[in-house]
Amino acid sequence: MPESLQIIKSPNDHRRYQYLVLENGLSVLLVEDKQASQAAASMAVNVGHFDDPFSRPGMAHFLEHMLFLGTEKFPESGEYHAFINQHGGSNNAWTGTEQTNFFFCINADVFEESLDRFSQFFIAPLFSKELVDRERHAIESEFSLKLKDDIRRTYQVQKETVNPAHPFSKFSVGNLETLGGDESTLRSELVSFYQSHYSANLMTLCLVAPCSLADLEMLANTYFSDIDNHQIKKAYPDVPIYQAEQLESQINIIPVKEQKRVAMTFSLPAIDPFYKHKPLTFISHLLGYEGNGSLLSYLKDNDLAVNLSAGGGVNGYNFKDYNISIQLTDKGVANLDTVIECAFEYIELIKTQGMQEWRYKERANLLKLAFKYQEQIKALDLASHLSINMHHYDVEDLLFGDYKMDSLNVPETLSLLNMMTPSNLRVQLISSELDTERQAAWYHTPYQIKAISPEKLKHWSQLPIRPELKLPDANPFIIEDSIPRADKSPNRVPVIVSQEKGYRIWHRKDDEFNVPKGHLYLSLDSVQAASSPKNAALTRLYVEMLLDYLTEFTYQAEVAGLSYNIYPHQGGITLHLTGFTGKQEVLLALLIEKARQRNFTQGRFNLIKRQILRSWYNQARAKPISQIFTSLTVTLQKRSYEPSRMAEELEGITLEDLHEHVRSFFEKIHLEGLVYGDWLESEVQALGKRLDHILSLVSSPSSESERELVNLAGHGTMMRELDASHQDSSIIVYYQADAASADQMALFSLLNHTMSSTFFHELRTKKQLGYMVGTGYLPLNRYPGMIFYIQSPTSGPRQLLEAIDEFIADFNYAVMQITNEQWEMTKQGLINQVMEHDPNLKTRGQRYWSSIGNKDYQFTQRELVVKEVAKLNRSDLIKFMMKKMRTKHCDRLVLFTTGESHGNLEPLTSDNMITDLRTFKLNADKFSY
Repeated sequence: MPESLQIIKSPNDHRRYQYLVLENGLSVLLVEDKQASQAAASMAVNVGHFDDPFSRPGMAHFLEHMLFLGTEKFPESGEYHAFINQHGGSNNAWTGTEQTNFFFCINADVFEESLDRFSQFFIAPLFSKELVDRERHAIESEFSLKLKDDIRRTYQVQKETVNPAHPFSKFSVGNLETLGGDESTLRSELVSFYQSHYSANLMTLCLVAPCSLADLEMLANTYFSDIDNHQIKKAYPDVPIYQAEQLESQINIIPVKEQKRVAMTFSLPAIDPFYKHKPLTFISHLLGYEGNGSLLSYLKDNDLAVNLSAGGGVNGYNFKDYNISIQLTDKGVANLDTVIECAFEYIELIKTQGMQEWRYKERANLLKLAFKYQEQIKALDLASHLSINMHHYDVEDLLFGDYKMDSLNVPETLSLLNMMTPSNLRVQLISSELDTERQAAWYHTPYQIKAISPEKLKHWSQLPIRPELKLPDANPFIIEDSIPRADKSPNRVPVIVSQEKGYRIWHRKDDEFNVPKGHLYLSLDSVQAASSPKNAALTRLYVEMLLDYLTEFTYQAEVAGLSYNIYPHQGGITLHLTGFTGKQEVLLALLIEKARQRNFTQGRFNLIKRQILRSWYNQARAKPISQIFTSLTVTLQKRSYEPSRMAEELEGITLEDLHEHVRSFFEKIHLEGLVYGDWLESEVQALGKRLDHILSLVSSPSSESERELVNLAGHGTMMRELDASHQDSSIIVYYQADAASADQMALFSLLNHTMSSTFFHELRTKKQLGYMVGTGYLPLNRYPGMIFYIQSPTSGPRQLLEAIDEFIADFNYAVMQITNEQWEMTKQGLINQVMEHDPNLKTRGQRYWSSIGNKDYQFTQRELVVKEVAKLNRSDLIKFMMKKMRTKHCDRLVLFTTGESHGNLEPLTSDNMITDLRTFKLNADKFSY
């Protein structure tokens, strides 16, 4: 059939689509995208951890891992990953409850060769016996990595407190224990699982490429027709997820990280049949309202809650958990019954007063506009998203299904609201100070489940609605429609359109993406922002207080597609505002007006301060690898500080201190701005004058704040050990460039590109050192750098550093052995990545803003780097490594943590250890810009 009869697409979508079913029953969506710089493929298989045998939890996840490790046609276990990486691509996979998704992107000129490799996963995988043991250790590393992850720990408690006959109750990840036993037995079970669950009729494939639909159809038929169709019919057990005694209950859970949160969960039926009207989207639109009269506003006014979200929760073939999740204050935990009462009152308010077509149309209109001016996404993200959509939507709605809100179906909506009752409720309370008597399997989460008293349930069923709770008024920010201006940009890149002493505004009118949207960045630099740990803490506090204060005034604008963020950085703070241009200036004016008022109350100050302190103290409970990533920038950037150090300062800070800091912050300001999108130059010039006038009322002009970076040259191998309460060890080895020049950027990025897949394969896949293993190109304050990182359950930091050094020492030989053709392809892969076409307004705006931040005022850094990459030969890379990285005494920084399970191993020690960070940073030579 013609595509127009099949698939509804956005008027702003230049792609062409074709749906077909191969003779073996495989459903395929072809996407012709002539503008794509890369091609992508995604296979979604209707198999997940719900299909695991009860005797083998984690089998579906284990199978996902094993499929990457060689096929009959391509038997080398690392060949697929190396091929993708060499040709500028990336790949990944995940296993969910009912689906497993495999996806990759790659340079379009080798798409056919990559499909040949990819398709073999589903035709003739090897499941090599010698790799079975190795890969179950990789699963163990992945499991170990998340042992102290509160999301996983809470998820396991939920699994233990549902109907044990429901597949949701199964342990999903797997580990050495569940995948234990004889390798031959495990392999035969794996093959049996694959043959009985992987079938063409349960698979959906999406191919995206800059070639014709006819060519894509040929590729689909050529490479995927050989997948066997076992004509499997899915048949999960027809049992409810909750038994009667598991409802009307409260579950108390003790987290690792300090947090206070309640989730009110209502058990609903499967949601796929509702997608055309989206009644739960509509209910969440009203329940999640944050303006005056809202549930959250009332809870905040009474010091009971900090934030609220409505609509999340797990879902599957016969169930949907609908969650109202509320971050509580200490008072909120102590008065939990009141919080729950208010939520039930607001649900009643929606039932009795909210079933109005205009309210539904507000939400539907926002989705309609979002679809009409849908911004393009990368080929990889599109392929993955659409392959999953193929399991949930009618063919015509594969693109539109996420946005479809046909009309308010009152009976359908009320039927769901009528299930949001005390008799259908589970309360999940997460806090550090709760009574518990059980421990969840695998993650050892302390918890307790107890029945809610009949008196309480009866009381919650008969509540009058308190007068402070009100449904939102009509949203003044919502626009019926918006049309992008046809004006062409006279400039290829942003140019300065407004400049005076102390401020500068860049602008470019977009004429490519055809959306009536804009991105507005304003950076306020102040020498007071982060000149000390105390000032940095005060700046963060100011930003959080401001965001909290603004919420009630700006929520309607956010709902209407006008979003904003304010964030602190080394030099000051940045405001990023995005959305439909028709009302952007109105929102900016509102933000500036409210920010200048600074009506911070003592009550909100106490609350936000506690919240930030909790977040900073929780850093010490994060994954070790996350902690040392944070510490890398803290160690090297002069105006970055450890969260624990800022927390010390914040403890003693008062509201008066904050007001004084805000006053001194604005005394001298440098403003740098970028306006990109559907804004005309005259509008930006007028905006510049208004901003200059506003700033002149509160501050005097200043120069930009310096961004200083520790210069490691001449220091040899410096080490810093951090304390981390975790069984795993972790390490980062960082190498720094001598200069912020295009040739250094080219060398470091090419070195990373050349090494990354081999490092991953050697140290993760072969040596099984851990699940989090990799390399990265890491520029800091414009200076290129490269990192090697590992978090390991099996090895201590000394062994990890030795493994990294050994890899680097041996890599020269690997570079010598590749052919000229492979070397040129490797370089071309990197060039294609660097020069990848911006898929949408947001990505291009971010690139322009990064260029301004990097003082790349000609916006040509990409081109200069690519020019340098093209010149490089293998001997340049080998010489660079010999000079910069081969010796154990070369200039570099090693950060590490020692796992609790590795105390008996030989420790990592050095005479060149950083023990006093403050003194080290104070005395070190620095780069600045």
